[in-house]
Amino acid sequence: MYRLAFLVIVMLAAVTSLILAVAHSLWWWLPAGALVSLAAIGVWDVLQRRHSVLRNYPVLGHLRYLLESIRPEMQQYFVERNTDGRPYDRDIRSIVYQRAKGTEAEEAFGTEQDVYQPGFEFLVPSMAPKPVPDRAPVVRIGGPDCTRPYDMALLNVSAMSFGSLSSNAILALNRGAAEGGFAHDTGEGGLSEYHLRHGGDLIWEIGTGYFGCRTADGAFDEREFAAKAAHEHVKCVSLKLSQGAKPGIGGVLPGGKVNAEIARVHEVPQGRTVISPPYHRQFSTPRELVRFIARMRELAGGKPTGFKLCVGSRQQFLAVCKAMLEENTTPDFIVVDGAEGGTGAAPLEFADNVGAPLTEGLITVHNALVGTGLRGRIKIGASGKVATGTDLVKRLLQGADYTNAARAMMFAVGCIQAQRCHTNTCPVGVTTQDPRRARALNVEDKSQRVRRYQEATVRSALHIMASMGIHDATELAPHQLRRRLDPRTVCSYADLYDWLTPGQLLADPPQDWRQDWEAADPDRFTT
Repeated sequence: MYRLAFLVIVMLAAVTSLILAVAHSLWWWLPAGALVSLAAIGVWDVLQRRHSVLRNYPVLGHLRYLLESIRPEMQQYFVERNTDGRPYDRDIRSIVYQRAKGTEAEEAFGTEQDVYQPGFEFLVPSMAPKPVPDRAPVVRIGGPDCTRPYDMALLNVSAMSFGSLSSNAILALNRGAAEGGFAHDTGEGGLSEYHLRHGGDLIWEIGTGYFGCRTADGAFDEREFAAKAAHEHVKCVSLKLSQGAKPGIGGVLPGGKVNAEIARVHEVPQGRTVISPPYHRQFSTPRELVRFIARMRELAGGKPTGFKLCVGSRQQFLAVCKAMLEENTTPDFIVVDGAEGGTGAAPLEFADNVGAPLTEGLITVHNALVGTGLRGRIKIGASGKVATGTDLVKRLLQGADYTNAARAMMFAVGCIQAQRCHTNTCPVGVTTQDPRRARALNVEDKSQRVRRYQEATVRSALHIMASMGIHDATELAPHQLRRRLDPRTVCSYADLYDWLTPGQLLADPPQDWRQDWEAADPDRFTT
């Protein structure tokens, strides 16, 4: 009944407007045209069979799809409070924007956090604060098998590929890294000219697709890898085992983004969606992984070599530790990615439900290396929702030596958290291969924002450590971070988690670790 009545009214109005336009004034052609268009849309809505809403509510039903299309913007700008947005709330985004612009990231009147809410965490200040260091410290990356160590900053650009990001975004990030003296991880999408143009220090990441160093059938090409790893701007090489937002599956680059240039850098067909395999073809056991890392370091001329993973099975990581011990070789660094980490495209179920969050993953890796006596040979990087000085200090305290940030660096180059990264329609030109959209990102301006953001965030971390009575990051300890368990109970990280002593797993594994340690097999990835 509604459909017929509505269509009759619209059609009668259209006919009336047409008659008035012919009989009285040409101005009536304007409403006549609009009403005829609405009548045509209504007829089409009633006849089509894909959308039940439109069949039952012709024309008006389109309002639902319009409102749905602008829902994220309405939510972000008019609904969410300063502290409850996801993945990053307004307060965090504002801090990044302000630091990137060089303005003071300060607020008046006190915290909006509920400090008595279970889960609230706070760092412990000292009654005897220390002076803030004049210069930001660096972390020497390079174990006993490394002949060309690298000094890593406390905060670096995390893995984001050319293809996922526009050429201008890559240029801005790399130029910012070059001027700020920190490292830029290439992501697994290959080594492009945009990574090399401004001379920023690079961590060349190799994923399961071996993009940029692959044979015609998709295997690892040693000769091509060695040639590119020898580039003076490549300071470290990293093997990606898994990613926090989608562990256990390969990366996805939609075909719409794979233009001729992307295809050339990735060494894949143009216009076809690129799906990295979920596993590596070069190894299938912990021992083979360790040997492959050693081979990569040899091919890279002794440059620091490591791997990145999102932690899953503790038993499997312990198997890798056993393989390191038996082979007497170790990676120079391990980057731990948390399940809260970002991605350009991933299935929702994986992003929401698979993999360990960064806190648990980081503490697991740190403890495993300490317990096997390997911690002194391997540096640990933390990646996964690092944006502020507080985040940096917490991750160092939990076992990391340095941190990487991806989405925060995207904010610095202009990202507004539109969450359209996989659609090629990024409104600010960060995650798109559309030349018109990417042109909006000014490299000269945004590179300075990247530099300022990194510098201000590290400085903030040093101020926080100084307020805790810490002069050097190596003095941070788990007891200096507290978590509220309920309105009356506060517990330190020293008590919340078990912390192994050097070599403890080799001598007398604690009960909580014994079963995983004994079951760990350096020749099998058992679960």
